Amino acid sequence: METVNATGRRKTAIARVYVNSGNGKITINKRELNDYFPVPEMQIKVLKPLKIAEATDKYDITVNLTGGGIKGQAEALSLGITRALIKIDAEIKPALKAENLVTRDPRVVERKKPGQPKARKKFQFSKR
Repeated sequence: METVNATGRRKTAIARVYVNSGNGKITINKRELNDYFPVPEMQIKVLKPLKIAEATDKYDITVNLTGGGIKGQAEALSLGITRALIKIDAEIKPALKAENLVTRDPRVVERKKPGQPKARKKFQFSKR
């Protein structure tokens, strides 16, 4: 199998995923998965598409992760792995879609507007 690559995004996090045949090793920015995501919930989120596709020990995954926080990065990586698995085998798409892993979450932070302290919050109005 040749290398399959895919991109996952969430908020400001971008995950570039490269999948090769192997024995289930996941390397993120030259670090192990358990090392990069010490929180168990994030590890579960990242491994979910592999568990659904029953491919936890079929592929070696190399990832370049940039931007965002830990949660955004974990969700971007999950989407990237999902897209790569669909490229490898299109028949698993319905199972992944049933778990809401195929859709990119478009929500991002709204920008701050000038003349306001935040995006929507206004300065206190003073009548006198």
